[in-house]
Amino acid sequence: MKQKFIAAMLLASVLTACNNNDQTQTKENMNTTLTLTQEWDKTFPQSDKVDHQKVTFHNRYGIELAADMYTPKNAEGKLAAIAVSGPFGAVKEQSSGLYAQHMAERGFLTIAFDPSFTGESGGEPRRMASPDINTEDFLAAVDFLSVQDNVDPHRIGIIGICGFGGMAVNAAALDPRIKATVASTMYDMSKVNVEGYFKSEDTPQQRMEKRRALAAQRTADYKAGTYQRAGGVVDPLPEDAPWFVKDYHAYYKTPRGYHKRSGNSNDGWNVIGCQSFMNQPLLAWAAEIENPVLLIHGEKAHSRYFSEYAFEKMTGKHVEGQSAIVGNKELLIIPGASHVDLYDDEAGVIPYEKMQTFFSENLK
Repeated sequence: MKQKFIAAMLLASVLTACNNNDQTQTKENMNTTLTLTQEWDKTFPQSDKVDHQKVTFHNRYGIELAADMYTPKNAEGKLAAIAVSGPFGAVKEQSSGLYAQHMAERGFLTIAFDPSFTGESGGEPRRMASPDINTEDFLAAVDFLSVQDNVDPHRIGIIGICGFGGMAVNAAALDPRIKATVASTMYDMSKVNVEGYFKSEDTPQQRMEKRRALAAQRTADYKAGTYQRAGGVVDPLPEDAPWFVKDYHAYYKTPRGYHKRSGNSNDGWNVIGCQSFMNQPLLAWAAEIENPVLLIHGEKAHSRYFSEYAFEKMTGKHVEGQSAIVGNKELLIIPGASHVDLYDDEAGVIPYEKMQTFFSENLK
């Protein structure tokens, strides 16, 4: 009886800590000074239709995040706003900034942000990833946008690209302030870490091998006092590299998309950086997302099954290789497009007009 009483008291204290709204949170450790590049160093040209400025905001872990804000020129009143991040291992000077600038040209106030531990954002050690913290980064972006004088806090959406598409869907399941979500060329980072590409490592034995390897790497890193990098996109490119690796190389390792702060363009994530994804399914609560979600993927993308899987999780409907709509959830398949075709304007297939219509209809 005594043990049950103690357990009940401990549970009550935990619930109180999580739900007590009367506690005052100080801003200690939330004002880290970041070094922000003021020159235009994006992989895409600057638009003359929008105003651009650097901004910062913090997440609930006290990590300061860096972002580029794009505002339509001569905009008046309170605007609908969109936060953008991704791809996984990229920086805001690459795809997310391009998406943000295009959507600002279409009348939205947008920010493209570097996730925690990457790019110009804070967080140590560098090049770590977390399903919790990186989902929180989207929620922190919504916090920031909600208090801007020129933003309507009831008209905020998000865009997640590649691996941050999965984080965006997870954020939408968690935070009803997010009124509309786009996941473009989505990766489910939990699924790929558990199963490997194309379910090539999807047995208990193979997963245990990965767990042992990561555990051994943790010991080695701790002994060395540093974190071993996994390496970015392979370079030089082997002739027998899979076609989707060649696709990544054509973006991250050439002037088309290379950026000096991008992990994928350089030495990649820490080897143990994605360990926690193996036990934390990102899309566990996707079926409970009430607000609209648009999933966009290329017909020829090696990763298309991630968006199809997400659509099935949200709607219960299995589709393969075709566009579909169930309620306020939509899967849009771009004919002939690869995964990386949705990173930039090289192939000219990113459906900006479709996204404009989607957000305009759902951020009213």
